Amino acid sequence: MGRRTIHVMPAQAGIQEMVIAIVKTKQFFVYILASKKNGTVYVGVTSDLIKRVWEHKNGLVDGFTNQYDVKMLVYYEMHDNAENAIRREKQIKKWRRQWKVNLIEKKNLHWKDLYKDIC
Repeated sequence: MGRRTIHVMPAQAGIQEMVIAIVKTKQFFVYILASKKNGTVYVGVTSDLIKRVWEHKNGLVDGFTNQYDVKMLVYYEMHDNAENAIRREKQIKKWRRQWKVNLIEKKNLHWKDLYKDIC
């Protein structure tokens, strides 16, 4: 959270200082990682996309992504709350593989690793 000072000139008063706290709303992400173009894919959810993908890339997440070397961020979408993000993650996980491929290629035709774009 940041703070900034705004100077306000109300009628019939001198300059007053108002301090307004800028509230940063938490955002949630559904993301898809891949081992390579048309390779193994993984769908996840997080509130800190940069940190989570970094953890996957550096082998700090035990399990599926580490076992199958799934480290390329090929798709992500943002949500305003955890419930919607989790619902969407579960929805995508149930999809057929081709539907996931279509989702990725709609925004990232060449399966470029998007990690550098978000840092």
